[in-house]
Amino acid sequence: MKGLIETLKNIWKIEDLRNRILTTIGFLLIYRLGAHVVLPGIDPLMLENLKTQSEQGILGLLNMFSGGAFANASIFALGIMPYISASIIIQLLGMAIPYFQRLQREGESGRKKINQITRYLTVLITAGQAPGYMANLKAQLPAEAFVVGGMFFWVSSVVILVAGTMFVMWLGEKITDKGIGNGISLLIMIGIIARLPFSLFAEFVSRIEEQGGGLVAFLLELVILFLVFAATILLVQGTRRIPVQYAKRIVGNKQYGGVRQYIPLKVNAAGVMPIIFAQALMFIPLMLSSFNTETTTGIAAAFADMTGFWYNFVFGLLVVVFTYFYTAITINPTQMAEDMKKNGGFIPGVKPGKKTIEYLDTVMSRITLPGSIFLAFVAIMPAFAMIAGVNNQFAHFFGGTSLLILVGVVLDTLQQIESHLLMRHYDGLMKSGRIKGRAGAATSI
Repeated sequence: MKGLIETLKNIWKIEDLRNRILTTIGFLLIYRLGAHVVLPGIDPLMLENLKTQSEQGILGLLNMFSGGAFANASIFALGIMPYISASIIIQLLGMAIPYFQRLQREGESGRKKINQITRYLTVLITAGQAPGYMANLKAQLPAEAFVVGGMFFWVSSVVILVAGTMFVMWLGEKITDKGIGNGISLLIMIGIIARLPFSLFAEFVSRIEEQGGGLVAFLLELVILFLVFAATILLVQGTRRIPVQYAKRIVGNKQYGGVRQYIPLKVNAAGVMPIIFAQALMFIPLMLSSFNTETTTGIAAAFADMTGFWYNFVFGLLVVVFTYFYTAITINPTQMAEDMKKNGGFIPGVKPGKKTIEYLDTVMSRITLPGSIFLAFVAIMPAFAMIAGVNNQFAHFFGGTSLLILVGVVLDTLQQIESHLLMRHYDGLMKSGRIKGRAGAATSI
């Protein structure tokens, strides 16, 4: 406890870090307040049907991602998911269209141009989803809930929903630039955390009064949740170390190299992005059906059933695909081999150059496969929890998108805070070692 208090004091002493944390908290508070601002023209006291609809299935997950804004008919109801969908499309285009490939190679100027195109695409996607959300409101809420009606109400509400999503996107970018980073991920995480107390209480009441099992069953669920949480941390932090031998070099009277070091390759180098992107794609059929799970048929109906085979099969497959995709973007064996060669390093038993590149690529493929499969298994675990009788809201925390985002973003945020502390010669957050986040192995400055 004493060490924690001392660490908090050290954090407060660093002006830049203190300002970044306070700025991040301020932006997150704005986001949480906006989640409770109801669209003008809708009676906030008559949203019971919408909240009931948003408690189960994939709509419950979408509501969790938005921090409850979806069920509140909020100005932030569509949340950050349209921006994530736009990012997916742009990155996929970067693999197929020469124009986007050229932008990716242009450095900072190309990145700015890609960000601008992503914003424009976000507006188009949100403008397409907003009428569907309004149609769902019309179907779920009684006529008395609409204080204002007519075409003006529809058009103004669509404009407000688009503006709300763009404002949330702006908040995420500001947290990344002015705060402690990971703005978009932090916004999703804070929405998930906001739903955790309600989900936990709902499960407790359900076990005591409805489903049975009592306090023993509830405590057993918490133990299982803790075990899944621990396994998820191992997945996020797991690494395989590749030995690198550095040749001896004598410059003047000093000797350099001649020691063996290790390159830590992460089992899950892609972090939480594969599961966020896969989940965003799983929302598309629902959004195309105007968010109405009662009248959906065919593919949309299959993807609206979180306990169904096809939903979980496709979701798991997408997680595996995106894990390989993001690993290929994050880890560049060619660059690693060139850096080792420049510094006089080599992998024992492997020739420098092409053989080293092939070796690193083979190792990454081998460790990514089990990592991606385990990530996919954790992603679909909520379906098994629901089948076992766990409350739908609480089941989202038994693995799945919610738990992986919580673990990944929290560890990554703590790693960045620790980097600021170590850079200014303070002790880190952990006495036993460095915190490992998504960006790589242990931070060492």
